[in-house]
Amino acid sequence: MTIEAFPPPDAAAAPRTPLAPAMGRGFLNRCPHCGKGKLFGRFLKVRPECEACGLAFAEHRADDLPPYLVIFLVGHIVGYLVLEVEMGYDVPLWLSLTVWPLLTLVLALGLLQPVKGAVIGLQYAFGMHGFGVAPPVLGAGEKRGGEAGTRAGDAPGLGNA
Repeated sequence: MTIEAFPPPDAAAAPRTPLAPAMGRGFLNRCPHCGKGKLFGRFLKVRPECEACGLAFAEHRADDLPPYLVIFLVGHIVGYLVLEVEMGYDVPLWLSLTVWPLLTLVLALGLLQPVKGAVIGLQYAFGMHGFGVAPPVLGAGEKRGGEAGTRAGDAPGLGNA
């Protein structure tokens, strides 16, 4: 008896990108499948689909993992820096109360989008949450259209709210 975790590969589907390249492409705000299309339309708003290869992003579920990872990373980086600076130097209180919160905010905001992209790349590489089927292979010279479905009224199931 064989149990398959993913649907059987389709002959017309492009091969799935391995884990490290898919996460790297997501970290750089690129489609984890082709690496050409942009992943985000706004700061944390994921596009409905890739404009280059047509991979649907609408079903991804990054949820709370990116903020948890960012809090973990920023907490360790800033915590280490605070410990080293406070133990090694006599820093005025006003400087500590200015530098550490600003550094924390800048690092957290700077890492949130790349980490979310990497999590989406991870989900794509493992075929999780709507990434079970890769987009079809395009023929020679065939190109995808523009950004179809980018307005809220064009998104399936959302209506004209």
